[in-house]
Amino acid sequence: MNDVLIIEAGRSARQYWGDLWRYRELFYVLAWRDMMIRYKQTAVGVLWAFLQPFIPAVITTMIMTRVAHAGSIPGVPYFLMVFCGQLPWQFFSTSLGSATQSVVGNANLISKVYFPRLIVPASAVVTSLADFLITLLPLFGAMLWAHVIPTWRIFFLPGFILLALLAALGPGLLLTALSVRYRDFRLVMPLILTIGTWVSPVYYWSETVPATWRPFYSLNPLAGVIEGFRWSICGPASHFHPGYFLMSVTVNLIMVGFGVTYFRKTERTFADVI
Repeated sequence: MNDVLIIEAGRSARQYWGDLWRYRELFYVLAWRDMMIRYKQTAVGVLWAFLQPFIPAVITTMIMTRVAHAGSIPGVPYFLMVFCGQLPWQFFSTSLGSATQSVVGNANLISKVYFPRLIVPASAVVTSLADFLITLLPLFGAMLWAHVIPTWRIFFLPGFILLALLAALGPGLLLTALSVRYRDFRLVMPLILTIGTWVSPVYYWSETVPATWRPFYSLNPLAGVIEGFRWSICGPASHFHPGYFLMSVTVNLIMVGFGVTYFRKTERTFADVI
């Protein structure tokens, strides 16, 4: 008796996650393709992964220290503080932008072949993660320049990187699904990211946030990530608030669950509306 292949996206959650594993090679191919396309025919290649967060950090440092007289973590140069916040934010914003347009950009593949559509935005996020890992090398160079010696806290950095991945994946899946039906999100994304840059503690120290606003501040999924990065890198002067951090982690987990659920609910219609 011949085996029957049922072409239906995720008749059950167990079958769907099994399909993700079976199509893992497609995940690798899409991620590698995105990496090659991103730096193809560029003069400096992967150096752009470093320049994108570095240049804004330099410009912001010049403006905020000379014009606004912004303060920094005690004993830590303002540039290093900003760079520690700029890296996870750059990863988040790049992941969101890439994931939001990933399904629309692969319309021919989506409309012709069955595979778990979750692979497409997930590969876009992983491609941005590769760029992010490259930028960790100049970050350690900045630590040497600032005479900031790594402590035992640096061993917690991989955990905060994982948290940054979750922070990007949840909203990325949600906005990907929404952008298939509502193309307005392609236009509104720059505005959302611009507002998010200042709502998140990228250019200021989290201790400057008034205590009465701390619970609302912790609802920002990037707040815990950036605070964790600075706590791991900038030494004892960088404070860490476990309660607010757990709140930020909880928001990230809820966003991932909601993003996966909504994406799974709408992905069956992608081929019809794309």
